[in-house]
Amino acid sequence: MKIYNYPSKSANARIASIVNRGLSFKKKDYMAVTRILEDVRKNGDKALIKYVNRFDSPDLSIDSIKVSREEINAALKKVDRPFIRSLNRAISQIKAFHTQQLSKSWINLDRPGAIVGQMVNPVDAAGVYVPGGKGGNTPLISSVLMGAIPAKIAGVQHISMATPPTKDGTVNPHLLVAAQKVGVDAIYKLGSAWAIAAMAYGTETVKKTDVIVGPGNIYVTLAKKIVAGTVGIDMIAGPSEILVIADSAANPEFIAADLLSQAEHDPLASAMLVTNSNETAKAVADAVEKQLKNLSRKEIAVESISNYGAIMVTSDLAGAIELSNQIAPEHLELHIKDPFEHIGQIRNAGAVFIGNYTPEPVGDYIAGPNHVLPTAGTARFASALSVDHFIKKTSLIHYSKKAFLLEAKDIIRLAEIEGLDAHANSVRIRLKHTF
Repeated sequence: MKIYNYPSKSANARIASIVNRGLSFKKKDYMAVTRILEDVRKNGDKALIKYVNRFDSPDLSIDSIKVSREEINAALKKVDRPFIRSLNRAISQIKAFHTQQLSKSWINLDRPGAIVGQMVNPVDAAGVYVPGGKGGNTPLISSVLMGAIPAKIAGVQHISMATPPTKDGTVNPHLLVAAQKVGVDAIYKLGSAWAIAAMAYGTETVKKTDVIVGPGNIYVTLAKKIVAGTVGIDMIAGPSEILVIADSAANPEFIAADLLSQAEHDPLASAMLVTNSNETAKAVADAVEKQLKNLSRKEIAVESISNYGAIMVTSDLAGAIELSNQIAPEHLELHIKDPFEHIGQIRNAGAVFIGNYTPEPVGDYIAGPNHVLPTAGTARFASALSVDHFIKKTSLIHYSKKAFLLEAKDIIRLAEIEGLDAHANSVRIRLKHTF
């Protein structure tokens, strides 16, 4: 990894290239996804099975798109006890965290004759998209948990899950068991943009949903972007990213491992170290080179580090923290002495991992907080996937005649200033009937 002194012209240029890599969509991809969405919207199951047979499972029939109870029971027999034990711990801790996010309806009676408040209700149906991994051999169990658990806690009555089938028309048993454990109501063997279309619009077989969440490739992401507004979505997520703030007390081996844990995701992933120690910077750069040699996804990690990796050396820790706030990383790790003394200075980050023994994968799988996080600097204004993504807040307003009369003239005046005569008249007409 190349080391830069920050601030400097070269450092600023490198940061700009990382921050601005973003998530771009080619016109041909946009047109292709739009055609798929429209095809499924118009033709339902007929379009769905066409895409499934062409791209995933050539012999699957529409009657087998929905996973059966028999398939789930068979999956339960194929997974081992250590997996179930780990799964149960993750579920328990993710549930405990998200339960704290529950909002309550409320009423305020402070003003005589006026009642204002808010009703909190879950959406009726939610969809969780789960990528299939390499031919179904690397199932993303955590995506099931992070999508379905907050929806269940919010009170969503029907949770659908879509995941691509293998060539022989099956779904990885670990995914099926995870879905069954967290209360998913229907599992569909669907992938890519047609899965998003099916959950957004509904078909003869697939139930229409109100919110769709979950990661995916560029087709999935683009499909979610297009249907947003027809349904709610979690976010438009870009490539994974990590930023580590470290000082002279940090362990270079730990930092290198954590940087590579994100670099192996994707050639577009970003891994950055910001430190006030030249010695730490050099030691981490050496450790990264050494650890790269043993990675099974070495080629991906090398490309990521080469294109979007960097080590920034600042004059002090305050400068390191301020740079991090400007970048607003998805994952922020603090490898510094007394990290809790500096938490209040962190303004922009998807999630903060504190201390030497809190690597980012802890958050990916088992700590409890959601791992669906804002990327590409959107942590400046966006938050992690939460229970709030699956609820609606409805305002309540009631005025007695006395309360109405007290404020009527103010309402009329504000409406007149805005040039909205009919608004003012809806108040005046009531005044005529009160005297």
